[in-house]
Amino acid sequence: MKIDIIAGARPNFMKIAPVIEAIEKAKAEGKNISYRLVHTGQHYDQKMSGDFFTQLGIPQPHINLGAGGGTQAQQTAAIMQGYEKALMDDRPDLVMVVGDVTSTMACAITAKKMNNIRVAHIEGGIRSGDWTMPEEINRIVTDSITDYFFTTSETANENLRKEGKTEDQIFFVGNTMIDTLYRNMDRLRRPALYDTFHLEAGNYIVMTLHRPANVDQEAGLVRLIRTIIDSSRGIPLVFPVHPRTAGVLEHASLSVPNLHLVEPLGYLEFNYLVKHAKAVITDSGGITEETTVMGIPCMTLRDNTERPETCTIGTNELLGTDPAAIPPAMDILFSGKWKKGGIPELWDGKTAERIVGEVLSFEF
Repeated sequence: MKIDIIAGARPNFMKIAPVIEAIEKAKAEGKNISYRLVHTGQHYDQKMSGDFFTQLGIPQPHINLGAGGGTQAQQTAAIMQGYEKALMDDRPDLVMVVGDVTSTMACAITAKKMNNIRVAHIEGGIRSGDWTMPEEINRIVTDSITDYFFTTSETANENLRKEGKTEDQIFFVGNTMIDTLYRNMDRLRRPALYDTFHLEAGNYIVMTLHRPANVDQEAGLVRLIRTIIDSSRGIPLVFPVHPRTAGVLEHASLSVPNLHLVEPLGYLEFNYLVKHAKAVITDSGGITEETTVMGIPCMTLRDNTERPETCTIGTNELLGTDPAAIPPAMDILFSGKWKKGGIPELWDGKTAERIVGEVLSFEF
């Protein structure tokens, strides 16, 4: 059985690493399975792409489509054109896409239109209900043509059932990103900035912001950050700045002693920061999963989430995008009354093994 594994953006890389490891283990046991790793090049700089391959032990891609940047349409077209050629050269039995980035949708469409190659979606079925998010469009389009769904929660399963998917298409396996976190927990690397800014465990906050609703308007972004600063009790705020956010902040006046704007960090360094933080303030979905497993308080500056289990079970709270919600949440944090949370079902580090086990049972 030949599988194409698609990765294109930073969130994908941590999700495919354990799957590749599980495939290699199955091959070593004599199972009939092989893979071709296709990097679409959606994220193409070293910090957003190359460092993750090195740190997570992901082998060099068999194919790099080199799609690069551009508008949503330009990037989608470049990925589809590149992947179409790759499929013409070598047709797999199954195309495995992960997450909800442009590469996920573009390669799923290309595979299905190319002689109806079967598609499996790792992290299928998650929904925010927010059609202003490009990721939500990617999820819905991908899942509308996917054959097999590997899901992270019962909520995702129910979403798929409501959309007409059958039980034999849905496989509740857990969360591959958590596999990667568990595999690397002992390898997390203290970044140089930890000493540069004199950080102390449990006495700083990590921030990440990149969603359009939060960062596209300079005035709104500055107001959000200033509210966080004013509520922070003066403890360090470490803000690895996404390239999208950096462009907006370029001319903003945010020279405050406890705010540290830094470049994006590698996987091992970033999660070291998270593991030892007092809290995380973010608009990312994936980070809320990691904070849940690590037991770190998390505030999500969004009006919705495609990962509700991080709120109902985990340590995450959905605050919305109104800065007025931040001070009360910070009061709870500093009073020591933040909820403890738990870990969702099957987030146990064995998801990739379950995925490969199911794939080996498929008939082609």
